[in-house]
Amino acid sequence: MIPVIALVGRPNVGKSTLFNRLTKSRDAIVADFAGLTRDRHYGKGRLGAREYLVIDTGGFEPEADQGIYFEMAKQTRQAVIESDVVVFVVDARAGLSAQDHDIANYLRRLGKPTVLIANKAEGMQQGLQLTEFYELGLGEVMPVSAAHGQGVRSLLETALEALDWPEEDEDEAGGDENRPIKLAVAGRPNVGKSTLINAWLGEERLVAFDMPGTTRDAISVPFERDGQHFELIDTAGLRRKGKVFEAIEKFSVVKTLQAIENANVVLLLLDATQGITDQDAHIAGFIVESGRALTIAVNKWDAVDSYQRELIERSIAQRLPFLKFAKVHTISAKKRQGLAPVWKSIAAAHQAATRKLPTPQLTRILLEAVQYQAPKRSGMFRPKLRYAHQGGMNPPVVVVHGNSLEHVTDAYKRYLEGRIRAVFDLTGTPLRIEMKTSHNPYSD
Repeated sequence: MIPVIALVGRPNVGKSTLFNRLTKSRDAIVADFAGLTRDRHYGKGRLGAREYLVIDTGGFEPEADQGIYFEMAKQTRQAVIESDVVVFVVDARAGLSAQDHDIANYLRRLGKPTVLIANKAEGMQQGLQLTEFYELGLGEVMPVSAAHGQGVRSLLETALEALDWPEEDEDEAGGDENRPIKLAVAGRPNVGKSTLINAWLGEERLVAFDMPGTTRDAISVPFERDGQHFELIDTAGLRRKGKVFEAIEKFSVVKTLQAIENANVVLLLLDATQGITDQDAHIAGFIVESGRALTIAVNKWDAVDSYQRELIERSIAQRLPFLKFAKVHTISAKKRQGLAPVWKSIAAAHQAATRKLPTPQLTRILLEAVQYQAPKRSGMFRPKLRYAHQGGMNPPVVVVHGNSLEHVTDAYKRYLEGRIRAVFDLTGTPLRIEMKTSHNPYSD
């Protein structure tokens, strides 16, 4: 998982301006007005090859006990708990205040890695003006100007170094066979995701409770099975956008989508007692768009009768037709029934997603497919498919070269996909087909 940085400070010290600078966006509203930010705001950023997640918070008043400032303080505390490192922002021009002392006391008690920065320090001599901030007892004070971008890179380097976050070396980036397979368990709230992972682990490692929304963060648990190392990721349940009200739950959605994007394989968990819903289809669509390998498990199978089972099987075929490439299993996480076949499908899906597709074999499949059924003519010309090669893994990408390929229909691409899947047994993974038309040097 990528590191999470929380920006904390009293109102109007420039946290939102710094947020926009760190994420290279204008997502946070910025104005010379105290208390403008109330909810937490999340954004992604990158320093070289290292990604990070930034949380912008409202003005923090730890001693507030009622009203809007109490609600804002609750938001900030939650952001601090969810973060890996805290950036405490003070105002270099306004100087030290009693509220800064209250925030510093709270952060010291928490013991989380903290970087203290003095914002709005442009044009100031970095000497006596910053001395008073050492009273906060949080170590070195870094002068920064979020509005002008001064000192922001040093701030990021210091924050990431405080985590001692491991950088990917060349061997890891190339795909070491010993790296654990990241397996994310996704689905709607209360379908049994935490119960399933506890059943796999053989212990109550995660809180499982009969109430939607028990899991709020993406929890990662190491696991080994048959000599293969896994990283199990229990995600928060995804509800329809219109039903997500709490800021905490909004952050849970962000962490869940982030976990799916970072996973190698996703297990989509469905609830047999509630049937297949539109939200199940939305979650499945996001998984396919992310290109993740996929296995489907229908939980609570023991709680439905034969008629309901028949309805669910029919509903999967009708509502999730774009998941025909994925294996479907029926399980009971609570009773630990049907779990072994799921692991076989997960391993097969990962192997299919990372399978090498030799260029000669791909080209032969392509030419045989064209000979059996040529692409549809467009005007005076018929698309000519010449050769194919692999363009990526997880998901597998097949790049087809030729002439007039912009006229190849989606139906024909699906036809090619079926031929390639049959030969290479790509069960459990999406397959992307890209068309690249050769440029005619005499067209101009």
